[in-house]
Amino acid sequence: MAANTRELLVGHGLAPSKKRGQNFLKHRSTALQIVAKAGFSKDDHIVEVGVGLGALTLCLAQQVSQVTGIEIDRGIVAYLEESAVLPENVSLIHEDILKCDFTALSSQVAAPLKIISNLPYSISNPFIFKLLDNRALVDRAVVLLQKEMAQRITSVPHCKEYGIPSVLVQGCAQVRQLMQVGAAEFHPRPKVDSLLVEIQFDPEKSAVDHFDTLRDTVRAAFSSRRKTLANNLRASLPADILGSMDKDQKRSLILEVLEATNLRPDIRAEDVTVEEFKILAERISKLS
Repeated sequence: MAANTRELLVGHGLAPSKKRGQNFLKHRSTALQIVAKAGFSKDDHIVEVGVGLGALTLCLAQQVSQVTGIEIDRGIVAYLEESAVLPENVSLIHEDILKCDFTALSSQVAAPLKIISNLPYSISNPFIFKLLDNRALVDRAVVLLQKEMAQRITSVPHCKEYGIPSVLVQGCAQVRQLMQVGAAEFHPRPKVDSLLVEIQFDPEKSAVDHFDTLRDTVRAAFSSRRKTLANNLRASLPADILGSMDKDQKRSLILEVLEATNLRPDIRAEDVTVEEFKILAERISKLS
């Protein structure tokens, strides 16, 4: 990694993309800490999302068997290929991770995916949901996220950060914060600090039955944080679940389901645990 990230970018006619939310790690010492916290083994084949200038890649390549890097920026891909800075055990793919076929990627790696990323802030939310949609193909992901997003997916009930990402991620994975990375560690400097988060998908949790219903239930439950769970579910559950019932029928059915789940009708979504949401979703799935 060059001592001066700005000079390296300018020298090769590159610039951070505001549209993509690019923020490059500046210091090798920070990259080494991140790789150490990730705890991958020497036999691992790791997928890195967003190679950038190779700060994490170079450190990672020294610790694992192979790295497959996915980078969307054509200019950065050209720089990495022309400068030949990446070691032989790193292969580079020019692709948008949000359009990437995880089934094909998993077949290429020949194992459940182990992922690391200094994720552009602009795609953090859709990327997390991409992981959830492909949870059966992912072993674990170590992701550097903006602090607010990291707090949301690791939050617990009764906290203002607890919401849709919290329930859906924790519903199929173990999640923990590994380290904080200050804004000064990046170029350009973002307005907020970042947190390194590990998402360890649990095979039993990942095989959650009725995950689509869980997603619909959680989204409906948090559709208006000030309203009760019963009112949100009645108003916001998709029509294919509640069908063509009238208002009173919907309310009656929702109250029955909540009672069967041992949840008060006046409870709010932020006070419902992940396990309670899973039980609730299972009961709701039987309505359709």
